[in-house]
Amino acid sequence: MTELSRADGGLHELATRLLAVAERGLPRMLLPDGSGFVFTRAGRPADDGSFALEQRGTSIRYAAITALGARFLPADRQRAVLGGHTAEEFTGLLIERLPGVRNLGDAALVAWAAAETGHPKLSDALDRVTLLDPPGRPQYTVEAAWVLSALAAARPVLDVEQRLAAARDRLLRARIGGSPLFPHATGPGLNAWYRSHIGCFADQTYPLQALARTHASGDDPQALAAADACATRICALQGAGGQWWWHYDARRGSLVEGYPVYSVHQHAMAPTALFDLAEAGGTDFREPVRRGLRWMTEVPELARAGATEPMILDELGVTWRKVYRGDPKKAVRALRGLSTRLVPGLRLGPLDKVFRPASVDRECRPYEFGWMLFAWLGSLPGTGTGTTTGTQTSATASAEGGLRR
Repeated sequence: MTELSRADGGLHELATRLLAVAERGLPRMLLPDGSGFVFTRAGRPADDGSFALEQRGTSIRYAAITALGARFLPADRQRAVLGGHTAEEFTGLLIERLPGVRNLGDAALVAWAAAETGHPKLSDALDRVTLLDPPGRPQYTVEAAWVLSALAAARPVLDVEQRLAAARDRLLRARIGGSPLFPHATGPGLNAWYRSHIGCFADQTYPLQALARTHASGDDPQALAAADACATRICALQGAGGQWWWHYDARRGSLVEGYPVYSVHQHAMAPTALFDLAEAGGTDFREPVRRGLRWMTEVPELARAGATEPMILDELGVTWRKVYRGDPKKAVRALRGLSTRLVPGLRLGPLDKVFRPASVDRECRPYEFGWMLFAWLGSLPGTGTGTTTGTQTSATASAEGGLRR
C-alpha cells in the first residue's frame, strides 16, 4: 500500500513528530527503579504559562502496552524507553508480577507482550489468563478482546486452539442483534441496565483489532467480516473534524455522545486497529486515519472557543489527554445514555449549546505512547509492512519513509 509519507507529507511529518514525543516522554514516566510505569503525568499550569508535571500512581496494564509498542524500536532505543531493558526483558519483569495480578485485562496484556516478544514464560502468562477467565463468565469487552489478541499472537508457538475458539466466539456473540458494534460487556451483569446498550470507542477498536489478528493468524473469514463491519461503521460515524467519538448505541450502530475526544484515539488506537485490519485483508481505511491524525494539530473544538492551547507539547514529551465538555459529573453522557436507552436515537440537542467541548484534560499516560509506537512502527507478522525487526529507529524510519503507512 502507498505509505502515508507519499500520500500526505504533512501528516507523515506529524506522525514522525509524535513518535519523537513518545520516545522523549516515556523515560520520564518510568518508575524510579525502572521496573514499570506510572499511571499518569498530570500538568499543573504556572502563572507564566508553563507546566509542572506530577507523576501519579502505577499501572502494570500501561507497562505491558508500552512493551508491546517499544518492541518495534532497535535494542538501544528499547533500553532507553524501558529503563535499561529490552522489550523481552521488561516483559519478563511483568510476568514475575503476574501471581499478584487479579485483573483479566492486565494479565491478558502481559501475555500478549510475552507472545510478541518471544518470552520463554509465555505459557505461564497464559495460564494466569486462563485462571482469571473462567468459562461462561461475562467479561468487559476490551479485556475479552485483549485475551483474544494474546491467544492469536501465541498461536504460532503454543497449542491454544480451544481457548482461542472460545475467546473468538465470545466476542462475536457479544454483539446485539444485527448491529456491527460491540457493547461494553460480553454478557449481562457487569453494567447497569440503563447503559447496557452503550459501547465506547475502545469497545470497538480492540475487538476489531483482535478479530483481524485472529484471521491473520489462521484463516477466519467470519472474524475478518465482523472486524470490517465494525470499522466501517465507526468510520461512517467519524466527526467532520476527524474526531473518533466516544459512546455508541451498540444495538443500533448509532452515536450516543461524542465527547470526550481522546488524543490516544486520534493518534494511536484508531490507526493501529485500522492498519491491522487492512494488513489482515480487510478494507483500507487510510483516509479516516489521516483525518483523525490531523485533529491533533487542527482541533475544531478549541478553535471555535478561541483557544490556542496545543495538544502536543514536544519539549515536555506529552500529548494532552482529551478535549471534553467540562459538564459536572459527566452529566451529558449520563443523560444521553439514559435517554437513548428509553428512546433510541434521541439526541437532546440543547445540551450541545449549554456544555460546549472546550476544556483540555492536561494528563498524559504511558499507554498512549505504547499504542502510538505500535501503530506507526509495527505490522502484522508476515506482512512485511512495518519495522517489525526492530532494526530502525523511529527517526531513521521516518527519514526513509518507513512508517507503517
